[in-house]
Amino acid sequence: MPVKPDPNKILDEAMKLDSIARAFVAETLIESLDLDQDFAVSSEWLEEIRRRCADIDSGKARLIDGAMVLNELRGKHTR
Repeated sequence: MPVKPDPNKILDEAMKLDSIARAFVAETLIESLDLDQDFAVSSEWLEEIRRRCADIDSGKARLIDGAMVLNELRGKHTR
């Protein structure tokens, strides 16, 4: 019987990747989900999604760790 991969181990390894690689892994995993229902998205949103993905893929967008952003905001607003 094949051994199933440990999701926690996979996540631990994925978290060691740089932000661009993590975004790629996350995007790939989300795209792999076979949802029973399609979600209606306007053509404007589809274009915006494509633009943002292209900015990330090209390196034009600078990705920032969410925890770092929250810590910075807390520092600005808790004075």
